[in-house]
Amino acid sequence: MGITDIPIFSMLRTRMDWHQTRQKVLAENVANADTAGYRPRDLVQPNFEKNDQRPLVGVSLARTESEHIAGAGLSPSAYRTRTGGFETRPTGNAVNLEEQMLKTSANQMDFQAATALYTHSLNLIKTALGKR
Repeated sequence: MGITDIPIFSMLRTRMDWHQTRQKVLAENVANADTAGYRPRDLVQPNFEKNDQRPLVGVSLARTESEHIAGAGLSPSAYRTRTGGFETRPTGNAVNLEEQMLKTSANQMDFQAATALYTHSLNLIKTALGKR
């Protein structure tokens, strides 16, 4: 059995990947804080239960004008997005910068916790194998 087959490592890698993808989505929200009609997005947290068989909808860049350059080398994400429930300004923009910064900070702390747990788990395996 390889390390990649251990469920805790698989879940932690998925969680860290989710946090990286969420950081990109939150950065898009902040970058479009002055774009008229822009609705902020967020990712739904991954569900690690085996009963969850819902199809996944990808996250990708949206071209709002035909003259915009399409993103190169960007693949859609495997995580579901959610929108709505946000305060909207007269221009139609619903990005609240304070809320986005709080989400970014929480996302960073959660990513660091997952990374620390992953590192700690690897160190435990190394100790058990006598490789420390």
